[in-house]
Amino acid sequence: MAHLIEQMAYVGTTPWHGLGSRLSPKQPLEVWQNEAGMDWEIQDSPVHFKSESFDDLGSIHTFPEQKVLYRSDTQAPLSVVSSRYRVVQPREVLEFYRDLTEVSGYELETAGVLKGGRKFWALARTGQGTALRGNDQVNGYLLLATSCDGTLATTATPTTVRVVCNNTLTIALDGTTRAIKVPHSTRFDPQAVKKRLGIAVSHWDDFMYRMRTLAERKIKGHEATSFFMNVLCNAPSISEQANVLPNERALRKVQSLYEGHGRGATLESAQGTAWGLVNAVTEYVDHERRARSTENRMDSAWFGQGAVVKQRALQAALQLAA
Repeated sequence: MAHLIEQMAYVGTTPWHGLGSRLSPKQPLEVWQNEAGMDWEIQDSPVHFKSESFDDLGSIHTFPEQKVLYRSDTQAPLSVVSSRYRVVQPREVLEFYRDLTEVSGYELETAGVLKGGRKFWALARTGQGTALRGNDQVNGYLLLATSCDGTLATTATPTTVRVVCNNTLTIALDGTTRAIKVPHSTRFDPQAVKKRLGIAVSHWDDFMYRMRTLAERKIKGHEATSFFMNVLCNAPSISEQANVLPNERALRKVQSLYEGHGRGATLESAQGTAWGLVNAVTEYVDHERRARSTENRMDSAWFGQGAVVKQRALQAALQLAA
């Protein structure tokens, strides 16, 4: 498959990953389901295997502890999982937002499918937003994503998007993200998740207070260098590094983004500040980091190692500003 995203939809400006087909605003969920490539179901079948026999015909047996998950539209296999695995359907991810969009003022902005249907998500703007110094706008979002191959629990994550550069950053305080995770060993209860999210989303003001603190914290040259070394190379100081850096290309690129070449790097909130440090890293992860494809970079930035790097940058910056 040439692309991990075989279909995706969005409203408004082109998403930061540059993928998908555009919809007009306020579309019903049924339109989103069709245009985002989520108008199919995950079906399952018992695992069968053939044993050898002397007559070469063999015998067909069933392995009841496992089941095969496959797409209802193409019959394409998705994964082999435990018979106790609880599936979350693509339509359930979109349905999660029905009352949020119809009653609570949320607006769906992107939804789609990764890895041929093994992972799918929807992202909605919550209506929350804050402008940092120099009119640096940061908006609040809620991301719901899941998988059917065991790589991702059904996860609802309060997220921010910096408008000037479309950098994404998970809301995190005290070293932990505010994500709500439902393992596939249990039933996904949308209302229970929303109830728990009510607490998580209430941390918006506290989180943005911390971001304003980062925008006020001026950074010296040696602090910036040590910060990037720590975040990208897992090294607390330059002196501990050998002559050849393990991630030299990344260091050069992030330093360049921070020093004025990044989108929004010259805004008052970011120029020479701890907020600028964080956004140099998030822009690198979201837009510049080497990957086999844009789809792979997106998957990493939201769900994989890229997300880990961004959270490490946020925590390091908060420690600087403490």
